[in-house]
Amino acid sequence: MSILWLRTAAALYSCGLLYALVYVFRKSTRLFTPALIAFGAGTLFQFVSIIELWGESGHLPLNNFYETSSLCAFLTAVLYLLAYSYYRVAILSVCLFPLVFFMTLIGATEFPIAGWTSPQIRNIWLLIHISTVLIGYAALILAAVASLYYLQQERQLKGKKLALSSNPLPPLATLDRVITQSMNIGFVFITIGTATGVIWAFVDSGTRWISDPKIAFFLFTWVVYLIMIFLRVSAGWRGRRMAWLAVGVLGCSIITWATHVGLRTWLR
Repeated sequence: MSILWLRTAAALYSCGLLYALVYVFRKSTRLFTPALIAFGAGTLFQFVSIIELWGESGHLPLNNFYETSSLCAFLTAVLYLLAYSYYRVAILSVCLFPLVFFMTLIGATEFPIAGWTSPQIRNIWLLIHISTVLIGYAALILAAVASLYYLQQERQLKGKKLALSSNPLPPLATLDRVITQSMNIGFVFITIGTATGVIWAFVDSGTRWISDPKIAFFLFTWVVYLIMIFLRVSAGWRGRRMAWLAVGVLGCSIITWATHVGLRTWLR
């Protein structure tokens, strides 16, 4: 039953993930309270899962990466809830809600489930994963291109070498808005693509998915993206620093996509 409670916790944590994705665009905290309640309930279910697994095995569940990921997610959730109860800092949830969700999702894949009921459903799910990732990459490319123009425009302004052509570079404020909105769109779609990709790999290959270096690097790229978004919404990073981060995340994404060149063979 421990895995059932853990998967229930992951489902509840997904409400926090949804709140974080909405907040990136609207900067509204209207959904924070229900997301926090779901997050707290998820923490309780995860605690029950850990205690039950502990009782079954006779020792603290730290035998493998799945159990370690679940326990780390639980401790992170508890510390956040304690910190929020004392300091009422809601902005940390933008980073921690998605992180706890994915760590719990990884932990919930320790035991395999029945495979795909039909090849069509399998391919449709994979198509959703690829489509969302590609949309995210397209938005990221736009952000990176705007970032290069931003850096060039800023360099010209600092060097007092203003463009005198008939089509000068856009103002820095305009480029900054393009970078911000493109990064927001990219983060939302790549996050959806990451979640659907993990679930697809789990159903398709059982517990073996965790040892796939392609998926591991994809998760690493998403974490880098998450850190960048968090720095923007919490620390107010914009302008030059945001431009360099956008270029850096695009570099990670290019490497990630290069590792998935063989992805097309899965559709056969």
